[in-house]
Amino acid sequence: MFYPTLRNILFQIDPEIAHDWTLKFLQKTFNSPLGKLGNIILGSYPVLPRMVMGISFPNPVGLAAGLDKNGECISAWQALGFGFVEIGTVTPHPQPGNPKPRVFRLPIAQALINRMGFNNKGVDYLIEQVKNSRYKGILGINIGKDLSTPVEQAADDYLICLRKTYPWADYITVNISSPNSPGLRSLQHGTALDQLLEKLKTEQQHLCTEYNRYVPLAVKIDPDLEDTELVKVGNALLRHEIDAVIATNTTFSRTEVNHIPRSEESGGLSGTPLRDLSTEVVRKLAATLDGKLPIIAVGGILKGPDAAAKIVAGASLVQLYTGLIYRGPELIYEAVAALKNVTSS
Repeated sequence: MFYPTLRNILFQIDPEIAHDWTLKFLQKTFNSPLGKLGNIILGSYPVLPRMVMGISFPNPVGLAAGLDKNGECISAWQALGFGFVEIGTVTPHPQPGNPKPRVFRLPIAQALINRMGFNNKGVDYLIEQVKNSRYKGILGINIGKDLSTPVEQAADDYLICLRKTYPWADYITVNISSPNSPGLRSLQHGTALDQLLEKLKTEQQHLCTEYNRYVPLAVKIDPDLEDTELVKVGNALLRHEIDAVIATNTTFSRTEVNHIPRSEESGGLSGTPLRDLSTEVVRKLAATLDGKLPIIAVGGILKGPDAAAKIVAGASLVQLYTGLIYRGPELIYEAVAALKNVTSS
């Protein structure tokens, strides 16, 4: 496939510039008549239906949040073969994120470090992109809080985003696990988590009545939780009747890469070094949830067997991010094929 050649070219460029160029190319290509040729060029669309959160997914391999923060390329992701797309993280107001440079490649480890910090154009801009898109697939919208909002008032920002995105999303993800927003991960613990989930669930019920449509809520957690903390988070999600959990975000750990140049950069680590850690979180979380809550697994999927391992560990769906950057669209088809084997075995 042509992607390895393209990747070699892109990897000569600053990671964030390469990312922006790629999104602009996808946006122009798949928002034009050429977009109709996407599936012809890339092959038949991979089909492996799954019913999760009451939603029928055409296949269980989705795009993780973070790659298309502003929802500018939704149609392109569907044409590439994804069974669902999650856009964001989006915040109530536009914000620039952390100072650049803030994305670093570790090619030897097939990994990335990023400290983006919820850079996005704001929830109103994202909604306009969704309105104007030709996308007809399953859409998740990932929501967060403004950097300027104190953690103690974070629920206000999540509620703003929940209300605005509710009519446009098939499911909504509450991101309380980014390592690049100061204090955000504290929302995963104790009273702070209970209070946030209670407010979100109450608002979800109000919106369901208003729109006569139930939009599931997922919560995205981090891979660095201790076992006892993971059990508490799982129990809180069950207690508040949250609809799904996404495991996991990026990690602070550098255990797998501490010998590699640039591994000392601050931010969240993703890619192959995250694979086993995130899969173990899925396994432990599945034991706590006991089938009562679906898990969407993300982290370190660079080949088909990596995706299959997430499903075997207890996940219902998987998402790709860093693997897509290193492997390209071929990984989507490879992952779906691997999941077909798991289903049939």
